[in-house]
Amino acid sequence: MGEQRQHYNEDFKKQTVKFIQEQAKSVADIAQDLNIPKSTLHQWLSLYREFESEPVNSSERIRELERQLKESDRRVADLEEEIAIVKKAVHIFSKPRN
Repeated sequence: MGEQRQHYNEDFKKQTVKFIQEQAKSVADIAQDLNIPKSTLHQWLSLYREFESEPVNSSERIRELERQLKESDRRVADLEEEIAIVKKAVHIFSKPRN
């Protein structure tokens, strides 16, 4: 036969969503800790999420910002190299010819 479905009251769901929002852990990690399916937690988040109780920087947001920073650093390095080449070219072509 099938497994018995677990039922949770509204207060438990709201407290769990608040807990998720206050943690730096991923939803998958919290789902594993609480032994609740990830999809269930995502449903609860869509129903009970309160943005004012969410931390300013979640770990996912920090990873995204770090990725953007690395990409920007690469672009800056490429542009600095291009500028150095242009400067050398200007110097070479601006010399008077004899």
